[in-house]
Parts: sequence; structure tokens; C-alpha cells
Amino acid sequence: MDRLQAMSMLIKVAEVGSFSAASKILNVPLPTLSRKVSDLENQLGVRLLHRTTRKLSLTDSGYDYIEACKKILEQVEEAESKAKGEYSEPRGDLVITAPVMFGRLYVLPIIIEFLSLYSSINVQLLLSDKNINLFEDDVDMAIRIGKLPDSTMIATQVGSMRIVTCASQQFLAEHRKVESPNDLTRLSCISLNTAMTIPYWRYNLPDSGLTTHIDIVPRLTVNDSDSAVKAAINGVGITQQLHYQVKGAIDKDDLKIILNEFEPDEIPVHLLHKTRKYSPQKIKVFLEFISPKLKNSLSVLSMSN
Repeated sequence: MDRLQAMSMLIKVAEVGSFSAASKILNVPLPTLSRKVSDLENQLGVRLLHRTTRKLSLTDSGYDYIEACKKILEQVEEAESKAKGEYSEPRGDLVITAPVMFGRLYVLPIIIEFLSLYSSINVQLLLSDKNINLFEDDVDMAIRIGKLPDSTMIATQVGSMRIVTCASQQFLAEHRKVESPNDLTRLSCISLNTAMTIPYWRYNLPDSGLTTHIDIVPRLTVNDSDSAVKAAINGVGITQQLHYQVKGAIDKDDLKIILNEFEPDEIPVHLLHKTRKYSPQKIKVFLEFISPKLKNSLSVLSMSN
């Protein structure tokens, strides 16, 4: 039996909580997957999983064993990378993930420049507005906008991002002046509904120093910022977006920022990568390359309208 392969299969089954789901993700026949895990249990002489018709869960032994398996597989991966020379010189494949629009505007140009300098490194850029799991999807580094949950990963903050409220000049001319966040409850608004957004708009109250949440009733709800921005430009209503998502429209005077004095606190932007005792050179050189460039881009953005 391929012990490492069986370990990887067991980890995936435990992560997704289902043999059938793990079978689809791993592209392994369900009977093969079930047999591999059973063979592993038989070889160890302990039960690793509780199996019922409704639920699958780890036993205490299974939990401890999976934690050990993750460390073993990570060490094997590092050993293989060392053997390939990835620890002595910058080389190999680098997988980076970033939010879609931010990745196109700010990350891709840096990667293009990076590739021109490091001929032995290949980059795969995954643009997604969902937080891709670095471990499950074998991703080396992520660009994350927003507060990070506690984890064992290493985070390098490269700046922060404003959250702005804006509307078209046409819309503002046709409606009464928006003087406070409470005015939004009586106006047409465009809401963004994604895995990363919250169902209300947040504002700071400068007089009291408190934060308020405004439950808007959206005239239009979309699941991507591009559509929200286009709708706002066309006068559908007011939208709240990350600054970089509307900067182009603001620079062209297609949109105007309102409620500046009530803007919520800026949110951090981080580079995130997995914790390892020894990091491959490809990760070190990319981190050193992208960090100052992103810091500069975000600094320029924060000083603009």
C-alpha cells in the first residue's frame, strides 16, 4: 500500500466530511478511496473514522493521526523541493491567489515584471473573490483584503484599503443631498452580495467616535463589484465599495465619493503564506519583490480621491 497516498486520501475525506465528496475532488473511484482508508485502519489496528449513514467524523485516534499525517506530508514536500534545488536557488512553480479585480490591476503587472527577472520560476495566478484554502489547493501565497482570522500562517501587511460610498453625478443631482449615513435608508442603493461581504454598510460617527451599521434596502443586488460600479455609473443608485474598485470611475468623474467624513476604518491588505521551517527560495524572492511594490501602490491609492 502507498502509505503517503492513503494519508492524503484520509486527510481529504476528513476535511470534506464525506467519502463521496472526497472521491469527486480527488478523482478517485469511491470504492478505491474507501478501501485505501480501510487498509490504513487495518494496518494501524485502530479505527480512524466514525461512519454512519448521515455523518462521518474523526475518532480521537483519527484526529491525532491526521495531525501527524499533515506534518509528515509537509516534510516530504519540503524534502522533494530540496532535492529539486528549490531551497538553494529560486526555481520551480509558484501558485498565487488574489481577488479578481485587485489581482488584474495590481498583482498581475508585478508578476509580469517578476517573471522577466526570474527565468527559472513559473507562476500560476488564481483570481478568485473566494478565499482559496492554501493547504487544500496547494497555493503558495495569497493576497487577502480584510482582517485575517487567527492561523498558523505567516502574514505580511502591505497596506490598507478605504471603504468608500459613491454615486453618479446624475443620481446626486436628482436627489436630496446625502448628509449622513441614515439618509441612505430612503435612497436607491446597490448592494454587493458575495462570500466576502456583510449584509449591512458600516460607518464611523465622528462626533461620538462610535460605529453604526446601516441596514439598507437595495434596489439592485449583484454578486460582483464590476456590475455594481457599472450600475452606479448609470444612475441606479448609491454603492459602497473598496476604493480600488471605483477609483477608475472616480478619476473619470463617472462617480463621486460621498459621506467621506463617515468612512469606516480602513481594512488591512496582507500577503499570506504557509508556515514552514524552511521556505523555498521562490517564495522568499517573490515576497521580497512584491511587498515593496504593493506597499507603494496602496500608498498612492490611499492618497488619491
